[in-house]
Amino acid sequence: MPEGDLELTSPLVDVPGISERLARDLSTLGLRAVGQLVAHLPHRHEREEPEAPIAELEPETTVSARGEITACRLAGFGKRARFEAVLHDGTGRLDLVWFNAPYLRGKLHPGEHIRVQGKAKRFKSGIQIANPRFEVIDPDDEGSAEVEARLRPVYPASERVSSRAIELAVQRILPIALPLIDDHLPEALRKERNLPELREAYRAQHAPSDEDEVAASRRRLAYDELLLMQLGVAMKRHHLRDTQRAPALRSSDAVHRRIRDRLPFELTKAQSRVVGELTDDLTRDVPTNRMIQGDVGSGKTMVALYAMLLAVESGHQAAMMAPTEILAEQHFESISSTLGGDGPRVELLTGAASDADRASILRGLASGEIDLLIGTHALLTESVVFKSLAVAIIDEQHRFGVHQRSLLRSKGESGGQDGEGLTPHVVVMTATPIPRTLSLTLFGDLDVSTIDQLPPGRQPIETATATPDDRGEVYARVRSAIEAGDQAYVVVPAIDANDEIGLVGVREITHELETRLLDGVRIATVHGRLKRATREHIMERFRRGLIDVLVATTVIEVGVDVPNATVMVVEQADRFGLAQLHQLRGRVGRGSKPSWCCLVSDPKTPDGAERLRVLTESRDGFRIAERDFELRGPGEIFGARQSGIPPFRVADLAKDTDLLILARRDAQDWVNHSPTLSNPNEQILRRRVLKTHGTWIGLGDVG
Repeated sequence: MPEGDLELTSPLVDVPGISERLARDLSTLGLRAVGQLVAHLPHRHEREEPEAPIAELEPETTVSARGEITACRLAGFGKRARFEAVLHDGTGRLDLVWFNAPYLRGKLHPGEHIRVQGKAKRFKSGIQIANPRFEVIDPDDEGSAEVEARLRPVYPASERVSSRAIELAVQRILPIALPLIDDHLPEALRKERNLPELREAYRAQHAPSDEDEVAASRRRLAYDELLLMQLGVAMKRHHLRDTQRAPALRSSDAVHRRIRDRLPFELTKAQSRVVGELTDDLTRDVPTNRMIQGDVGSGKTMVALYAMLLAVESGHQAAMMAPTEILAEQHFESISSTLGGDGPRVELLTGAASDADRASILRGLASGEIDLLIGTHALLTESVVFKSLAVAIIDEQHRFGVHQRSLLRSKGESGGQDGEGLTPHVVVMTATPIPRTLSLTLFGDLDVSTIDQLPPGRQPIETATATPDDRGEVYARVRSAIEAGDQAYVVVPAIDANDEIGLVGVREITHELETRLLDGVRIATVHGRLKRATREHIMERFRRGLIDVLVATTVIEVGVDVPNATVMVVEQADRFGLAQLHQLRGRVGRGSKPSWCCLVSDPKTPDGAERLRVLTESRDGFRIAERDFELRGPGEIFGARQSGIPPFRVADLAKDTDLLILARRDAQDWVNHSPTLSNPNEQILRRRVLKTHGTWIGLGDVG
C-alpha cells in the first residue's frame, strides 16, 4: 500500500518495509496496526556509546564495538558455566565472557557478526568485556550501520521478536504515523502545563535526543492516562448528581431513637460522626455515592445497618451485596440476630438458593414484604426486582467495579412509591484501607467517610514472624493457648497443594497438625468449596467452642467474629498481600484477652521480607495499605486486579501523585464547564475517554 494511503488503523503488513513474517511476529505481542506499534512504548532507554575500532578501545570505559566471532567455547559445568568468545574487526582482538550463561552456546557461533557494548577491562595483554550487551547483526544490512552515541529504546519483546526488531519496525513507521496523530489537548492547556504535543511525545519516546526529552514525553503520556481516567470518573459523577434523583429519606429524633434502640451497643464517636455524614446524604434527593472505610473491627456493618434501617423507617427497602457467599451468610446471621424476630423482614439471596426459595424471595421483594435483602452477585440478575429500593450497600468494595455499582443502582430506577425514575443511594464499605492515590482514581467518584476509632475493649494483637524451621515452637505456643481454653486459626494460602510452585494446601496442613504438631486437638477445616450448610455447621461449632483449631483459607478474612479465638498462624505468609494479612489477623483480638498472630514464611526477596516487617511494626491499617501500595503497586494491592480496568502503561500511581492531583483538578474543571465533552473541539477527547474507560466506569448513559 502507498505510504500516503496508510492510517493508524492500517495493518502492519501493509506498511512498505515490514515483511509478512515480521508482521506475524509482532501480532503475537498484540501489535497488528500502525497505531498499536506506535503505542508500544520502550520500558527503558539505554545509553549506547559510539562504536570504535577494537584497537582504539580504552580500558575502564564503557565501549561499543562490532566484529566477527572467530572462536567461542563453553567453560565449566552446569548453570554456572561461562561462555567465552573472541571478536575480531580487522584492527584487533576483543575477548568476551558471559558468566552463568550456558544457553549462549546455542545462540552464538563462529562466523557470526555481532555488536557489543560494555565496560572494558585489561585482560592479559589485551582487552576483555564481561557480560556485554550484544546483538547479532548483518554487516550488509542497512539497519546495522554503525551507530553514533544515542539513547537507545529497549522494548518489551518476546522470543519471537526482539527489541531490536521492534525498534527497526518503529523507526520505519514513525515518519508515516506521527503526522496522523491528533492531539486531544488544546494548545493553551499544553503550554500552561508545559506539555509537548502528543505526536512529539511519541517521537521522543521512540527516538529521543537526550534524557530531558524522555522525561518530558513520559510526563505528557502519563498525564494523558491520568486525565482520561479522571475525566471519565468526573463525567460519571456529574451525570449521577445532576441528572438522577433518589428518594429523600425521613430523619427525626424519633426515627434515630428507634434505630439506636435496635442496635446491640452504643456507637463510638467515629461511628456516630459517619452516621451523621450518611444521614446528611440520605435525606437529600441527590443520589448518595459514599465509601465507608475503616480498619478491621471498627464497626462498619453497624453503620451500614443504620443506613438500611433509615430506608425502612421511610417506607422503602434496602439491600446489601457481599462478594462471597460466606460473607453474605455472615452478614445475614449478624443482622438477623441484631434485629430479632419482631424487626424488619430480612432475607438472604445467593447463587446457592433453591428455586423455591428464590421464587419466594423475588415475590417478597416485588411486593415490598421483604425490607432488607442480603446477598451476593445474585442481586444483580434481571429477575431481582424491588418494589422500592432506597439504599444499596456494597461490602468489600474493592472486589467489585464501578460497573457493578451501576447495576445495583439500576434496581431502583424503574420507580418508587414517591415517584418515577428514582435511583437508590449507594454506600460502599471496605475494611481494606484505600491508599490516597487509589481513592483518587479507582474510587474517585465516591465521597469518603472514615471510621478511625475501634470500639472500646478491643485488645492489641502481638504480631511475630517465624521461619518454617521454627514451626515446632510456633505450634507449641498454639497448643499452650488451647490448653488455657482459647481457640486458634491456621490460615493456608490454597485449598490444594501445588508442588510445582511450592504451595501448601488445607488438607496437607490439616494432616500434619492432626498427626504431629497438634495431635489430640479438635481440628476442623473450612474453605470456599464446602456447601453453605457444611460451612455454617463448622463455623457454629467453632463459635460454641467445640472446635479448638480452624484451618481455613481466606474465607475467614472478613466477617468472622469469635471472641475466644486469640491465636492465628498464617502459613506461607509471603503468599498474601499486606492488606490481606492485616485483614486476616483482625479475626483475633476480638475479645477481652491479648492475642497473638504469627506469620510463618521464608521470603525469597528483600521486598517480601520488608512487607512482613511492616506488618509486625504497625497495627495502623492505613499505613500498611500505603506501604503495600508502594511495594506492590495498584494492580495487586487487593490480591486480585480490579475487574475490567485498563492498566496504566506509563503512569505510576506510587510515584506520580503530584501529576495525578493535577490531572484530577483539570478534569473536574473541564467537566464543570462541559459535563459530557460535547463541544465540537472536544470530540477526539471524548472518543478517547469512552474507548479507554467507558465500559468499566459505565459511561454508556452519559450524554
